[in-house]
Amino acid sequence: MATRDLHEKIGSVEFEKLFAGLEPPALVRGGVIRKLGTAGTLKRGTLLAKSGGSAGDGKLVIFGTAAATNETMTPDCILTDDIEVGTSVDENATVYISGCFNADALILATGATLTEADKDILRTKGIIFGTVQEP
Repeated sequence: MATRDLHEKIGSVEFEKLFAGLEPPALVRGGVIRKLGTAGTLKRGTLLAKSGGSAGDGKLVIFGTAAATNETMTPDCILTDDIEVGTSVDENATVYISGCFNADALILATGATLTEADKDILRTKGIIFGTVQEP
């Protein structure tokens, strides 16, 4: 039988810093992510926008994705878990529809920025932003 020293380090915890508080509570629902032009993995914490307007399809895309003609992209929710998204079919996913999050931990499309107006839209949906203190 092997023995272990009681002072030996067994593991460690890394904080993801996605959540910034407990109020409002984080609520989860299902959503449909639009298929991608190039297959890839969307990571937990990706901010998603909902496609609307006369050319919109009501599906979710990475926040900062360019809108097509007569399409609007409105910030909507945050991805709960990593998901593989292909090029041939849309994917069902779980998303946070409310909660207190760290804006600095969100993943956006390359070159996209989250404006105060975007934060105001998310606030009306139950997503607010707070500050994360370092442990």
